[in-house]
Amino acid sequence: MTRLPYVPGFAQPGDGRAARKAARSAGKALRTRVPRAAHADWKPADGRPGAVETVEASNAGRLPELTPIRIGRMAASPFAFLRGTAALMGHDLAATAVTGVGAQLCGDAHAANFGLYGDARGELIIDLNDFDETLYGPWEWDVKRLAASLVLAGREAGADEQTCRTAARDAVGAYRHTMRLLAKMPVIDAWNAIADEELVSHADAHQLLGTLEKVGEKARRNTSARFAAKSTEPDGEGGRRFVDAPPVLRRVPDAEAAAVALSLGGYLETLPGDLLPLLERYEVQDVAFRVVGTGSVGLRSYVVLLLDHRGEALVLQVKEARPSALLPYVEQAGFVLPDAGHEGRRVVLGQKAMQVVSDVLLGWTTVEGRPYQVRQFRNRKGSVDPAALAPNEIDDYGRMTGALLARAHAHSVDPLLIGGYCGKSEDLEEAVADFAVRYADQMEADHAELLAAVRSGRVAAEMGV
Repeated sequence: MTRLPYVPGFAQPGDGRAARKAARSAGKALRTRVPRAAHADWKPADGRPGAVETVEASNAGRLPELTPIRIGRMAASPFAFLRGTAALMGHDLAATAVTGVGAQLCGDAHAANFGLYGDARGELIIDLNDFDETLYGPWEWDVKRLAASLVLAGREAGADEQTCRTAARDAVGAYRHTMRLLAKMPVIDAWNAIADEELVSHADAHQLLGTLEKVGEKARRNTSARFAAKSTEPDGEGGRRFVDAPPVLRRVPDAEAAAVALSLGGYLETLPGDLLPLLERYEVQDVAFRVVGTGSVGLRSYVVLLLDHRGEALVLQVKEARPSALLPYVEQAGFVLPDAGHEGRRVVLGQKAMQVVSDVLLGWTTVEGRPYQVRQFRNRKGSVDPAALAPNEIDDYGRMTGALLARAHAHSVDPLLIGGYCGKSEDLEEAVADFAVRYADQMEADHAELLAAVRSGRVAAEMGV
């Protein structure tokens, strides 16, 4: 006789071990329906959109005066092209093998979307750091995007073809090893596994330590106060205001600035109550428009200057949030998703679902009917440019990012299930590495098409911005 009743939301009484064993067995059983070797398969589908068509479609709804900057950044290299075409890869992945197992996806898990950022105490964390496309979907898609991006980054860095393929293969291998390791750990330890130097050691990424130390030193200086010191000036009334630095930073009309400032009232409602006294000690000083990274160029994005009683700055970023570019393709793959309700909320909750430690000031708001996410700007962020790594580092970087991705996925999918599917053999990493090389070749062809259109004047592009 059971002394206590079952409490919904917890494991069934006495069923914990049986359920865990069943999860591993279910993962193994998936290999029969979807052999791991099947993940090597991909070829362009009939009617696949071309590069120019893809870029023009993704520019819809963006600020037209900024789209030449976006196209210029994407035309810089095949790796840059991949970074700006999450939707195209979603289209391509929808026709590939999927196990049907879902996880909270980054949605844009390419190799440049990992980096350093500060926690509430100022300590540096290594993790995924961009979640504009996050949603629930096939876990394999993040893995394949990461692998393909490593091949392209390695090629741009000058690594030979075997090194590039090895980086992709070992990223998937680290994903598999980490998922299996997390499955063996006590649940609470696996859940709270922090991405720090210990993870780098686990991923056998020792060659990266010197690079990460340099990036970390730079990240510690990358703060709101430093940005404000360079980007603002005294306003003549005891405060400060942003200084125009076109095309990246520009002041906005008073009405636009007021709309953004007033939206912060709604943002406060999305934060935990214990943080409200913190923000009560800051005065909203100024608002400016600031161009953001490759995939987001052309979206509306603002920086808001806050000052405390000492004149010390805290800068918030208020960034437009659009529906995930992967949404139609995830649904095509059989995942029925509820309405996000608010796209800024989707981004914030997705980020919190994947990171162990997130920006404490993450929230969302609405400005003139458009959804936005809100976060700290320059929160000790630092990034590794994978295309600038030495050839002997790209493989280490692949292992580190593969381990990070597994840890992020393990918050939303049982690592026993994925670990059971991945197994002990190298079948999965060999298959995904084959896919990654094929897909990198396609990205190079797509990039060449875009670059030809830019050079011919068919597509307007502003290079080097």
